[in-house]
Amino acid sequence: MSNTAQTLASKRIASLLDENSFVEIGGSITARNTDFNMAKADTPADGVITGYGVIDDSLVYVYSQDASVLGGTIGEMHAKKIAGIYDLAMKMGAPVIGLIDCAGLRLQEATDALNAFGTIYEKQALASGVIPQITAVFGTCGGGLAVVPGLTDFTFMEEKNAKLFVNSPNALAGNTKEKCDTSSAKFQSETAGLVDFVGSEEEIFAGIRQLVTMLPANNEDDLSYEECSDDLNRVCADLENCVGDTSILLSQIADDNVFVETKASYGKEMVTGFLRLNGQTVGAVANRTEVCDEEGNAKESFEAVLTCRGAKKAAKFVQFCDAFGIPVLSLTNVKGFQADTHSEAGMAKAVAKLTYAFANATVPKVNVIIGAAYGSAYVAMNSKALGADLTYAWPAAQIGMMDADLAAKIMYADEGADVIREKAAEYAALQTSVGSAARRGYVDTIIEAADTRKYLIGAFEMLFTKREDRPAKKHGTV
Repeated sequence: MSNTAQTLASKRIASLLDENSFVEIGGSITARNTDFNMAKADTPADGVITGYGVIDDSLVYVYSQDASVLGGTIGEMHAKKIAGIYDLAMKMGAPVIGLIDCAGLRLQEATDALNAFGTIYEKQALASGVIPQITAVFGTCGGGLAVVPGLTDFTFMEEKNAKLFVNSPNALAGNTKEKCDTSSAKFQSETAGLVDFVGSEEEIFAGIRQLVTMLPANNEDDLSYEECSDDLNRVCADLENCVGDTSILLSQIADDNVFVETKASYGKEMVTGFLRLNGQTVGAVANRTEVCDEEGNAKESFEAVLTCRGAKKAAKFVQFCDAFGIPVLSLTNVKGFQADTHSEAGMAKAVAKLTYAFANATVPKVNVIIGAAYGSAYVAMNSKALGADLTYAWPAAQIGMMDADLAAKIMYADEGADVIREKAAEYAALQTSVGSAARRGYVDTIIEAADTRKYLIGAFEMLFTKREDRPAKKHGTV
């Protein structure tokens, strides 16, 4: 265990890692600055405990800020220790987990602290897409420090005491903390979308451990597989009833019914998260039209449309999966785009990001059409045109330009109701039926909903060795 005294920071590390696995690095480091009476200050470990340990026998690197030392503020040596952990993690190909509880930059060290802080940003940027980065906010994470969770892949936040902000709520014109606490876990998870998981400290530690076991150690060496004890041919009865709440659907088809949802409180009309299929980690993106409670009753409902928040949430998730070689599964049930003035301002760009993420991803990609698949919104949801390797559809799925009734009303606007009904039925048979799409090659196989799990396991097993070359370029610009 750490050489450092048992502070809250060290206890958090002990709660996170496998028992007695933590090895501290730099425990004797203290602040070098002597200005403004700093020479008299006691700064053990310079306010941050750094080192390595294991989670479920997998190597991870950890830093935990100690608020009892100058408020956990970041000074030159504090930042140098965190940067050192990143250097080691990059060399060894292992995740970095940051436990944040910090009052910000150390004023006594001024430009030294500011420059050192920038080195943390740099290390995070270099590590992005190479090793998984996770942050958990337990206390204050304000000002420039709020960029740190923004640069990581997943962020956890303690539900009661944690504060995450660039500008404090009272510093925003016309706002007060009582009016709108923009630093709260609720705001950052539901409105800002920066936070993936919210809960108590114990729930956060359990959540990080579960997430780490799902993820590859780095972008080259994938250790995210485990033996599957679940029936590979398990029939998922009544899966059609889960079309509305696809988070439940994903848990039904997953090994042992375990689905880890990310950003569950943000853009709820789009589901993202991880599951295992035959022991292999798969990233899932799915449209959702309702959120159900534990009894299966709908407590929230949405239109079957793409929204700005949902598209951006899914795009970032797909990019993470592609960077770390995680196969992507999409469940499509979408009729169009959200139509209101506020959404219109950002819809095109948000959908462009989603389209680019799917088209650019070279990992195995499988799409299952479980409901409606209309127009450009369907195309953006991992359609075969964007490079989906396999596309399945349930028998009742509908695929086409738009709803048959609406299409008939547009094409035969001057005709009576009987003609419109007749033409709508004709249009549905010729243009929107799943059979019509299959005949044109846009659907590979029409499958029964109950058999979805076994088809997906077979698909990802077949695609396991997929290789795909793309035009040479430095990076895209979307």
